[in-house]
Amino acid sequence: MLAIRKLNNNAVICRDSRGREVVALGKGVGFGADFPRELPMADIERTFYSVDAQGQRIMQDLPADVVLFTAKVMDIVENELPYELSPNAVLIMADHLAFAIARQKKGIRFDMSLSYDVQQLYPQEYKIARYIVSRVRTELDVELPQEEVASIAMNLVNAKTGAEVQATSDRAQSFERLLNDVTEIVERDFRTIIDRESFEFSRFATHVQYLFKRIQSNESLSSANLPLYQNSREEFPELAECIDHICTYMEREWRTSLTDEEKLYLMLHVNRICAQTGAGKAGR
Repeated sequence: MLAIRKLNNNAVICRDSRGREVVALGKGVGFGADFPRELPMADIERTFYSVDAQGQRIMQDLPADVVLFTAKVMDIVENELPYELSPNAVLIMADHLAFAIARQKKGIRFDMSLSYDVQQLYPQEYKIARYIVSRVRTELDVELPQEEVASIAMNLVNAKTGAEVQATSDRAQSFERLLNDVTEIVERDFRTIIDRESFEFSRFATHVQYLFKRIQSNESLSSANLPLYQNSREEFPELAECIDHICTYMEREWRTSLTDEEKLYLMLHVNRICAQTGAGKAGR
């Protein structure tokens, strides 16, 4: 294989026998200034095709052991995901892990306050992220903090191909419309302005996201709390009326009916976001 340019001491840009550009990784393959030159296949530990300029820039600063580890793990990860990852996915994940490892060794911690939301919204990616953290511990001897799981999961979500990103974008726009419409119903019924930056609204948005996913998949949620829901309607009639308005909207715009279980959860979340402004059950 013809090595044409050095990225670092352990990574070079090559051309294969078909003239395709490829990043080759191997111990010491970038030493020296003699380029172009033939690179023995025995010296190459891993090759990466379709790596764009951004990926090549990332590769320049990455430790070879982290890249090789990530490539090995991502071979398994790609088989577990229901969508394709971008050609740069391995390098972007390697960059993420290298930075996380460096932070951990320096004792720097970041708060990932939405870890619970990520776990609920992206359960498959979260499960895979826990697997990656476990492999980092056993193979690289670094104990990453628990909050890093959510961060790695979001790295996977953001590594989708262009087609997957477009599909995700379309779903996101639909969800935003649903969330905004439902929030406006609550604001109108209780004559209040909801703080969309609050922790309570984040939890409310997460619940609406579950509802949206159920609508998209045509799944149904069982109603095991019918007595509790009926009692709550009698005790908090204004909340119940607001939920009825949301149900009417869901039937009209989304062609779906909410179960009593979903109505009960909505009552709880609506009350929480309204309590901040003095509206709802808590303020009356």
